Amino acid sequence: MDGTLADRQSAFSDAVTGLCRTHALTPAIEQWLLTELADRANAADFTRLRDTFDLTVPAAQLWQEYVDLMAAAVTCRPEVLKALARLRTAGWTIGVITNGAGDIQRAKLAGTGLAALVDGVAVSGDLEIRKPDLRLFELAATRCGVSLADGGWMAGDNPAGDIGGGHQAGLRTIWLRGRPWPDGLPAAHHVVDDVTDAITILLNKTSE
Repeated sequence: MDGTLADRQSAFSDAVTGLCRTHALTPAIEQWLLTELADRANAADFTRLRDTFDLTVPAAQLWQEYVDLMAAAVTCRPEVLKALARLRTAGWTIGVITNGAGDIQRAKLAGTGLAALVDGVAVSGDLEIRKPDLRLFELAATRCGVSLADGGWMAGDNPAGDIGGGHQAGLRTIWLRGRPWPDGLPAAHHVVDDVTDAITILLNKTSE
């Protein structure tokens, strides 16, 4: 989801700035948050924040405020939402497999409008595992009412988590170019620059 369907990065800096402004947190705390939460965030990070800087605000409150700020700030481009709607109309089942805490990832799905366009969601926090673990792909398929044995496609920007995980799950893959490609990882079936290009590939497969 993050980096593929939704723009986490711009929302992330806005959410951190907003949280720090609300509680008059120092620049040192803001920099700590920007560094520690750069890749992902969960409730335990805010316990560490509270303990590290001896804050009086409860960690649970800080976490919930951050979740709300992220959900309000994160965006999905209108053309992506329209392309997903076309994909569903064409008969495709759409699932989201995402690393992160369940509450924040589902809040972002709802905030962007993506929740209404997907059939099932599997978040790493649901099982305390992360992509490319096959169990997360199996959970996503189950929540979509399908089986990995039926085949399908995985699109994403993370070479190991998305493409490597997709290969292990027996899926065809589409990589959104951007991150360095690691040595030894089997190539994706398709390489694109934008998720709308990936959706176009799938729409073309509908008529084959």
